[in-house]
Formats: sequence, C-alpha cells, structure tokens
Amino acid sequence: MDINNKVKEIKQSFRQMMDGATAQSMRDKGLNYHLNWGATLPRLREMADEIKLSVDTEDALYDLAIALWKENVRECKILATMLMPPEKMLSEVADIWMEQTPTVEVAEQAAFNLYQRLPFAAEKAFLWISLPDDLPQLCGYHILSRLFMRQQDLNERGINEFIDQALTALSSSSLSVQKAAFAALQHFADLSLMHRRLAESALRSHGFQL
Repeated sequence: MDINNKVKEIKQSFRQMMDGATAQSMRDKGLNYHLNWGATLPRLREMADEIKLSVDTEDALYDLAIALWKENVRECKILATMLMPPEKMLSEVADIWMEQTPTVEVAEQAAFNLYQRLPFAAEKAFLWISLPDDLPQLCGYHILSRLFMRQQDLNERGINEFIDQALTALSSSSLSVQKAAFAALQHFADLSLMHRRLAESALRSHGFQL
C-alpha cells in the first residue's frame, strides 16, 4: 500500500462527507481546525472499519495512522485515533500525539478510541493528569473512567494519588477537565462500596458531593 496515495484518497473522500452546518457549529463553539469538513463521528467510524478491511497488516495500519495524524485536518486526526493499533503504539508516540492534540474534541476521541486500550493506559493516564495543561488532564481522566468501567482497580498508592489529583482538578479553570475528573470519581465509586465511601469522604472534605 502506498501510504501517501492512501492519505490523498482519504482526504478526497472527506469532500463527499462535507457538512458545512456542522463545521460552522464547531467553529462557533471554538473548535478551530486548519481544515474541518464537518464529517460526523459515526461516518468516520464507518470509514475506519472500511479501511481496516482493506489494509492487510497492522504495520500498514500503524503507518497510515501516523501519516494521517500529521495532517492538520480534523477528520484525519480523528481517523488516525480510530486506525492506530493500540498494541503497536509506543509510549513516546502517545506523548507526541498528546502534545500535538489541537482541541478538546480530538483529545476526547483519542482517549475513547485509542488511549484507553493501550497496554500502558493507566501509567499514561497518571502521567497526564499530573501535567499542568488541560488537554492531557482531560485525556487522563477519560482513560481512568474507562478503566474503572472495565472494573480495573488501583493499588492503595494509586487510589490516593488519583483522589488527590481529581480533587485538585475539580477546581480547574477548565470546565471540561472538571467534568472529566468528576466523571472519573463517579466511575471509581462504582467499583465497590469501599471505593464509594472513599470518594464520598474525600469529596465532602472539599465541599463537594458525589
């Protein structure tokens, strides 16, 4: 497969999906991309499934995802998160993608489509929630939410670190980070009665309620 030609073909197909109203709505909400065709997420998922059927190997999928991510186009970046094989992605590549993430939407899609499935997902989540920038924190809390929903627990040190960071995030200037941290606390509380009591006690001590 010629990666450059495949990327060109994919970009040309976005023109057929163009939704000016959706793209304008995104701009109105502050989601500014160099190029945004306004393609819906369900359509991008369908496209990702079609591409996976047409590409022979995971190595080729990896190369295609890397090439798509380099494009400063909303649809290319989201599609890259849908195509990247989680077991192939290196930790340092995940960090590079995180640094290059342009918007909340791409951050959320990357967390849901890819980062939560990485072999080192929890490790990356804890690193990112400790960073000062909003988008890594957002990704980190979304990853932890998904891990908790799959009944993945933390050791005592991890629990303490998570609760401390989440409580700090609830006072973030970013509403998206606040919501992601609170959602993670809710999913943590659903793990067991003990987890719920820990979360409720910590939140009460800071004037919050679960």
